[in-house]
Amino acid sequence: MKFPGGMDLQKMMKQAQQMQEKMQLEMDAMRVDASAGGGVVTVLMRGTKEVESLKIDPEAIKDGDVEMLQDMIVAAVNEAGRKVDEAMKGKLGGMLPPGLGGLL
Repeated sequence: MKFPGGMDLQKMMKQAQQMQEKMQLEMDAMRVDASAGGGVVTVLMRGTKEVESLKIDPEAIKDGDVEMLQDMIVAAVNEAGRKVDEAMKGKLGGMLPPGLGGLL
């Protein structure tokens, strides 16, 4: 189906599907890491926001301050999530036609 101005809806939909598939592959391949407490807690997160690994410095456990450790884990996971969001936003913006990247 062609719209006024020569835009082909089927072609646009196929391009959108290809972009979506490419983004999914990039999300699956992406890995980001973040840490809290000066590296006491480190999180490795996939682009799909699945936590792949969590490392805790054994020294953090010796103090017995469970609440602080919990806070550091939450901070590291949240930071990793923000890094994924920023990376994907940058990738998606680069895939959009000129002028549309500012919509994100």
